[in-house]
Amino acid sequence: MANIGIMDSAYFVGRNELLTWINARLQLNLTRIEEAASGAVQCQMMDMTYPGAVPMHKVNFDAKTEYDMIQNYKVLQDVFNKLKIDKHIEVNRLVKGRPLDNLEFLQWMKRYCESVNGGIMNENYNPLERRSKVGRERNVKSSQRTAKSLQTNNYHNPGLGEGITKITGIKQGRSSPVMSGVNSSAEIQALSKEVTDLKLSNDHLEKERDFYFAKLRDIEILCQIPDLEDVPMAVAVKKILYAADARESALAEAQEVLSDNVDVN
Repeated sequence: MANIGIMDSAYFVGRNELLTWINARLQLNLTRIEEAASGAVQCQMMDMTYPGAVPMHKVNFDAKTEYDMIQNYKVLQDVFNKLKIDKHIEVNRLVKGRPLDNLEFLQWMKRYCESVNGGIMNENYNPLERRSKVGRERNVKSSQRTAKSLQTNNYHNPGLGEGITKITGIKQGRSSPVMSGVNSSAEIQALSKEVTDLKLSNDHLEKERDFYFAKLRDIEILCQIPDLEDVPMAVAVKKILYAADARESALAEAQEVLSDNVDVN
């Protein structure tokens, strides 16, 4: 079950259907596939499927950096190994937020979860409670670390707090509230404009990506028509579409198929 073929029906599940399934099962509000790039959602999908198999206290649902995301995928890979699930996780691609890579992995995850016990999940599983428990444990640990750090600093620097107050007071005395407010306002406006420009650029790139992905999907569907799927040209096109990596050999293989079956001259 781990090695689901590229032509399996699992990979024909659309984004909306997939997001609806995940949101309903885990009581989330995902609107984009890339929001699951941190690996935390996948960890909870396995926790839902195999209650108790995932050390949820190690899962970081607030992961933003690639380092934190990688830690989540390490947890997931350990679970796969423990359950003898022979599935390699393309972590480097997933943490980059690549839509197609994350889409395919979530499609595989959904299919796998539904293959266990006929897709019947534990009715007593409470996804919100599981996430809130993780959050509480993480906050407690964070508070303990902060308190310990402050105690250590005060022990070694008993006058540190007073010194900080004095320094702060001096800085505040030297600064001009009016000029500070003007500078802050200008910086905020500049940053807001930069954020707006980045959002517009991102939206444009996403539309362009979806445009070309839709074309590739249409070509794939056309090549799967029973009367055409064995035609040399369709076989050659699928060689390129299903190439695992951006290899030059994919084009060479496609050309070889055509030269063997069609008089290209």
